[in-house]
Amino acid sequence: MIGMRVKVSIRCKRCGERFVLRGKQEKERVETGFKQCLCDNRSDFDIELAE
Repeated sequence: MIGMRVKVSIRCKRCGERFVLRGKQEKERVETGFKQCLCDNRSDFDIELAE
């Protein structure tokens, strides 16, 4: 379902920090508004749908 709210787990591959956010699923992509980790990493993440 497009526009559905989902919970997303984000883990930084550089420092290991974890974030759990809600986002809006749009087709094959989830938009959370997350921009960067506390360690200034902007691109190296593991992103999964949380349950």
